Amino acid sequence: MMNSSDKLIVSPAPHVHDKSTVKNVMWNVVLALLPALVFATYFWGIRALLLSLTGAVAAVVCEAIIQKLRKVPVTVQDGSAFLTGLLLAFNIHAGAPIWLPIVGAVFAIGVGKQVFGGLGNNPVNPALLGRAFLLASWPTQMTAGWVAVKNSAMSGLNDLTRIANNLGELSPKAYELVTSATPLGVAKTLRDTSFVSQINAEAGGIDLGGRIFGGLTEMETLKSLFWGNIGGCIGEVSAFALLLGAAYLLYKNIIEWRIPLFYIGTVFVLSFIFGGIPGSGTSIMLPFFHIFSGGLMLGAFFMATDYTTTPLTKSGRIIFGIGCGLLTVVIRLVGGYPEGVSYSILFMNVLTPLIDMMTMPKAFGKVKK
Repeated sequence: MMNSSDKLIVSPAPHVHDKSTVKNVMWNVVLALLPALVFATYFWGIRALLLSLTGAVAAVVCEAIIQKLRKVPVTVQDGSAFLTGLLLAFNIHAGAPIWLPIVGAVFAIGVGKQVFGGLGNNPVNPALLGRAFLLASWPTQMTAGWVAVKNSAMSGLNDLTRIANNLGELSPKAYELVTSATPLGVAKTLRDTSFVSQINAEAGGIDLGGRIFGGLTEMETLKSLFWGNIGGCIGEVSAFALLLGAAYLLYKNIIEWRIPLFYIGTVFVLSFIFGGIPGSGTSIMLPFFHIFSGGLMLGAFFMATDYTTTPLTKSGRIIFGIGCGLLTVVIRLVGGYPEGVSYSILFMNVLTPLIDMMTMPKAFGKVKK
C-alpha cells in the first residue's frame, strides 16, 4: 500500500531548473550592453548617454504606471522595462531630440508589451516595435540630423582625395554624400545608377562612384566600423563593444548561438554575392562591411535572441536566423531603407508560432491520427 510520501506528482514541463531568474537574465543583458554605451559616450559625448538613460527611465516609469492602473504587481525591478528602453534608445542617433526616446519607450512598453499582458506575452520585440513606430511617425527626426563622431566623417571615409584616386576635387554631390551620410546610407545611394552616372560625369567620366564604394570596403574603413568611429545610431557605434557583450552573454548561457550565427552567416554569404553596386564587381571584404555596418551586431545578439519572440526548437532558431539574414539583405539592397535589421526581426517574430508548429518534435508515444 502506498503512503502519502510515495505519491507521484505530475506537473507540466520544464522539469529541470537552474538558478536563472528573469531579473538575473535582464540585468545581465543590460551589463553586456555597457561596453557599447561607454564607446557611444566616448565618440558622441554625454548626449548619447543622456538619450540612452532617458529611454530606459521612461520605459520603467511607463511600465510602473500601467501596472498600477491594471492593479497587478509592479515588476520594474526585474530589469525588463529598463532593457527595452535602453535598446530602443540604442536604435536612435545621437542628434535626435530628447523627446524621441521617451515617446518610443512609452509606445514600446504600452503597446508592444503591456497591452498583451506584460512580459512573456508580447508577440514581437517591444523595442523594435517602438523603433518602427518612431520611424513611421517621425521619419525626419529618425533619419536626419546625424552627428559625426570625433575626428571622422559620417561614413568613416576621411581621405576623400585618396578615394577619388587623387583627382584633386570630388564632385560636390559625392562630397556631400560621403561626409553627411552613414556607411549604409552611402552604399544605398551608390546603388542608384542614375546618381552614380551623374557624379561620374561630373568627375570627367571616371568611375568615381565605384571608387567611393570601394573605399567602404578598404581596411581603413572596416577598422573604423569595427572600433566605432563612424556615424550611425547609438547602439551601432562599435562592433567590438557589441561582440564583447555578446561573448559575455554566450559565456553565461543567456543567449544561444544558433540565431546569431545563422543570421550573420546568411548576411555574409548573400552580401558577398549581391552586395556590390552595379558594375563595381565584388570584394572578399564586402561581407565584412555589411556585417559591421548598421544595427546587425546589435540585432543579431541582443534582439533576435529575445526568449519570448523567437522559436523554441533548435531547428526553428536556425530557420529564424536565416530568415532574418535574408530579409536584412533584401531590404538593404532592394528596399527603400538603407537598413533592414529591425523590420527583418519583427517579420520573423510574427512567423515564430508557425516555425514552432512546423519544427516541434512529436511527443514520445503520440500516434498521428
